[in-house]
Amino acid sequence: MRAPLFLAALAAVILTAGTLNASWLDTTPQPRLVMFVGVDVSGSFLKGQDFDDSIGFLARYLYAHLNGLEGMDKPAALFVGSIGGDKKGQPKVFYPIETFQNKSPEEIEAKLHEIFPKEHEDKYTDFNAFFDKVAEMVNDRKMIMKPLSVVMVSDGMLDLPGKNGRHDYRGIDLLPMEKLSRNVTLRLLYTNPQIGKNWQTQVPRRRVKVWTQEAPVMETWKDPKIFVPNGPMDKQELFCKWVKNNVDFGVRMKRVE
Repeated sequence: MRAPLFLAALAAVILTAGTLNASWLDTTPQPRLVMFVGVDVSGSFLKGQDFDDSIGFLARYLYAHLNGLEGMDKPAALFVGSIGGDKKGQPKVFYPIETFQNKSPEEIEAKLHEIFPKEHEDKYTDFNAFFDKVAEMVNDRKMIMKPLSVVMVSDGMLDLPGKNGRHDYRGIDLLPMEKLSRNVTLRLLYTNPQIGKNWQTQVPRRRVKVWTQEAPVMETWKDPKIFVPNGPMDKQELFCKWVKNNVDFGVRMKRVE
């Protein structure tokens, strides 16, 4: 009787060791990227021709990242909220990654339209309040030092006056995000060349990398030669390549005092 018991115990040890070794050999990198997406629902952007286009793009952009299509970074955490409010500093709801996971691009687009209905517009675009909220959530959820990507679909226009007037881009305060990580990228999409240049050259920063993309370029995402209409997302290689080259571009750090 002892031999069968010994063999059974030996088999259990080997099985356990094999399981542990398998876990040790699993070298699949775990997602580290933290993504925040801000949607401008102020009148200047909401009533323009770019809002619906930006929601359509954003749905497919989120789907591609959530599913790691064509090597795109999968986020460990994702939050989506609006930029601004009816008064300065008004707090906003940020929807977590679970809101968008396991959904098709069309379902994500419908959810975004539900979250950001065109029937309700914010009075102000308050970028500083948005950045403060990002910093607060990163700190509260102990996500400091992870790579941080902040994506904003907005015309980039300033509704609230800065230190030297309404269009004072030096009044944009990125300091709350400067302290979060050594790798912070801010991407402003659907702006125009002049406003994009203002963000690139006038917004004070030391660590935060800023990338802007103009609305006419963004609108080309749905060109049939880039995005195949009604085609499955896992076959949209050209769309993913376009995103990498025009949205997720690896911008260099530029210090602006």
